[in-house]
Amino acid sequence: MVREISPSEYVREAASKPATLLVDVREAWERDIAKLEGALHVPMAEVPARLAEIGRERDVVVMCRSGGRSLKVAQYLEAQGYRSVANLTGGILAWQREVDPSLATY
Repeated sequence: MVREISPSEYVREAASKPATLLVDVREAWERDIAKLEGALHVPMAEVPARLAEIGRERDVVVMCRSGGRSLKVAQYLEAQGYRSVANLTGGILAWQREVDPSLATY
């Protein structure tokens, strides 16, 4: 079962575990509206072909707009043998509410 993590929890954990990889599975046009620096952008449809970029040795947090697509990707990663995967609950919309209200919403 995929662990859920809120944006504020992610910010706290990432401060103590800087090796955590945030994977943004939104489309490029979505990312152009609201981008999180440091996130690896891998659109959902490209995840299977780009697994090598999402290292198994790191903690991985997957995000999208509201949490649905990222949950599916997180479940897929777990099925592929990734051990430490979490879904960013509420996605970029929750990030905007909890962490950075200056981000655009769509």
